[in-house]
Amino acid sequence: MGKLVSIDDFMVVRPAKGMQDGEVLTTGKYRFRFLHTPHVPHCWEAGLLFEETQRTLLCSDLFHQNGDVEASTHSDVLDRCRQVLVEYQQGPLANYMPYSTLTEPTLRRLAELQPKTLATMHGSAYIGDGSRALRDLANMFKEVLGPK
Repeated sequence: MGKLVSIDDFMVVRPAKGMQDGEVLTTGKYRFRFLHTPHVPHCWEAGLLFEETQRTLLCSDLFHQNGDVEASTHSDVLDRCRQVLVEYQQGPLANYMPYSTLTEPTLRRLAELQPKTLATMHGSAYIGDGSRALRDLANMFKEVLGPK
């Protein structure tokens, strides 16, 4: 959907490749599975890629961390993420990360992939038990962002 409403409506050299949920793009060395993740982390056309060869989830703003942090860590990144969300909820960036009835099931579905690396867009990539980190993130989102 993002291809239709956010990419192809601009003047582009060639049309973007739209992918359906579960579709795999193979580059020869890597296999990227597209996962439709509405409202996780952001808008209704959101989606993430899971690189199946190395078990890396390219997770966009999930686990968002601020500051000058190390490129990757084996330590928990959830506390940093919680700090950012709590801070954002108290200012003009409140609800930048939506919470809906889709949030928890989507994060549980991602956890079932058993990623070894969570490649974040803002902050340290987490190397370790990605399934547990995603389940913990679901609980933290519910606590910080969920209905009061």
